[in-house]
Amino acid sequence: MAHFAAPSGLVALVLGFEHTAFRLEVRDRYNEPSETEIVRRFLDTGELDDSYMTDWIEELAPRIASGQRMERVRVVSEPHSDYTRFGLALAAHNTAAGEDIRYLPRNHAAGLDLPGHDFWLIDSTTLLLLRFGEDDVLLGADVVTDPAVVVRHCYYRDVARHYATPWSEYKTRVQLSEGP
Repeated sequence: MAHFAAPSGLVALVLGFEHTAFRLEVRDRYNEPSETEIVRRFLDTGELDDSYMTDWIEELAPRIASGQRMERVRVVSEPHSDYTRFGLALAAHNTAAGEDIRYLPRNHAAGLDLPGHDFWLIDSTTLLLLRFGEDDVLLGADVVTDPAVVVRHCYYRDVARHYATPWSEYKTRVQLSEGP
C-alpha cells in the first residue's frame, strides 16, 4: 500500500528514522527553490553559503554520534553537472556531521541493475519513492511498505554502497574545484 507525501512532509518522514536512512540520488539536477540563490552564487563565485543547512546538521550530528546512520549514494555523470559540483562542495558539511556520502559514476552504475529513480529507504522497512516534475522540482514521494518492494530497494542500496566511492576519496580523485 502506498500513499503520497507532499514535499513539506518528507523531512519529518526521513528524520523519523530510528536506525538508518539511505538515499539513492540518480539525477544530474535538482531544482530546489530554497537552493536557487545559493547554487547560483556558488556557480558564479565559488562561495558556498551552507547556513540554510544548519537545522539539518544540528539534527543529524548528535544522532549519528549516538550510532544512527545517514547514508547517500549519488550516481553522477562525468563530467559533472553544475548541480553535482555544488553537491560535491556541500557534501563537506554533511560528511563533517557524520553523514556517509558516496559517489558512483553513471558509466559504472550502468551495469549494476540500479533503478532510474531517487528514493529514501528508512530503517529498511519504509520506502519513499521520490517524484519530480519536468522542471526537476520535487513533487513529493510515494510511501511504500510492501515488503517485496522494500527488499528490492534494500538490494539496490547494498549494490550502490558496495560500488560507490566515499566522498573523501572521490573528491580527491576528481580534483574537486573550489570555485566556478
